[in-house]
Amino acid sequence: MASKLISGGLFAIAFLGCLVNAQLDTNQTAQNIHDPQPQTPATQSQNTQSKSHPDTQNRRSSCVVEQQNKIQCGAPGTSATVCNALNCCFDGTMCYYGKYVTLHCTKDAQMIVIVSKDATIPNLDLESVGLLSKTGNCSPVATTSAFAIYQFPVTECGTVMSEEDGVLTYENRMFSQYEVELGPRGAITRDSFFDLSIQCRYTGSTAEALLLEMNILPSPYPAVGFGILNVELRLANGQCHLKGCAEEDVAYSSYYRDSEYPITKELQDNVYVEVRMLGRTDPNLVLTLGHCWATSKSNPLSRPQWDLLINGCPYREDRYQTKLLNVGSKLMFPSHYRRFAFQMFTFVSTGAADPSKGNQVTQTADTVNPTYEKVYIHCNVAVCQPSTQYNCEPRCFRKRRDIGESKTFTSRQEDRTVSSQEIQFVALSQSV
Repeated sequence: MASKLISGGLFAIAFLGCLVNAQLDTNQTAQNIHDPQPQTPATQSQNTQSKSHPDTQNRRSSCVVEQQNKIQCGAPGTSATVCNALNCCFDGTMCYYGKYVTLHCTKDAQMIVIVSKDATIPNLDLESVGLLSKTGNCSPVATTSAFAIYQFPVTECGTVMSEEDGVLTYENRMFSQYEVELGPRGAITRDSFFDLSIQCRYTGSTAEALLLEMNILPSPYPAVGFGILNVELRLANGQCHLKGCAEEDVAYSSYYRDSEYPITKELQDNVYVEVRMLGRTDPNLVLTLGHCWATSKSNPLSRPQWDLLINGCPYREDRYQTKLLNVGSKLMFPSHYRRFAFQMFTFVSTGAADPSKGNQVTQTADTVNPTYEKVYIHCNVAVCQPSTQYNCEPRCFRKRRDIGESKTFTSRQEDRTVSSQEIQFVALSQSV
């Protein structure tokens, strides 16, 4: 039986016999791979702190693998019963490996790890995955567009051996690289990543496989700021239910209620933000956003920080630029609203970046992991009185001189900062 996982908090144990006969449409094949022998499954335990979307179980089903990506599990003709005992998937004619990560520990002291691109959300870059060491044959023995297969002796690739009470334990780690964006006051990433401990334990003739991954966190709230200028920052959650529907067109049709928090956001998910002015009925007033930024603490002045808007315009140094969204004319006072969207990220330690590699970060036993910190959104907001010279709309020119000139016409007598409550990203997890 094999343990499978998707990035998130997961702890799974399964007893294994021999291995897999991986048949791939590739010129490079695994060497000395054996057919797995079904055994009585051990009890699996799962420890996760993440909350999944309502459709997670269907959307992330491990057996939903496209036909061209299926890799045979077991010998040809493996029955559904045997396939199930191997913890593989069966489609009526073929036993095959599901998504996520599968570990086999063989009786002849080999580790075989089948890694799916669906092991993380967003999809994992299979070329970024590595082991503790490259000593020995530590590269994939076979790859497809959807899977990478590693096979190596338990004594190679940086594997550490320990012995206790007659049990031999061989432990290694698989980790991914991710790209870091460096800003003047902090660093973030939107790339998926994982740090997976893999263990093979041998007791007599029994081989036990263990996958252990770090827990990842849950998510957000809107907040109201009170004072002379009464404003509210809230998150929208409208969903597309019709074919051809554009998400941003319906996003603001509904908003998260207090009872729905904490909500979950995955890396690169769109976060739809709305700031609105309350208690004003003058249609000539215009709500403006100056500087919007994110921090890892509730204090707007805390570090690290990541800019979202500068002078009401998207931060140009962000590859995934914040998008300003039209409010439309259906609201009673559309000028009292501002909307924008950004893609979810997490703060990381700048010490993990390697500028010589284009800000690529490699997780090893000695490097700093992404901090998984909470994210708070802050915006400087003000009321603007339009004039013949300035209509209160941001002038997002490319030249810094033009941006500077646009500010001279802005009326900001009532200026304040409004903040969201905490937002945390979550990586969904599932054990099969």
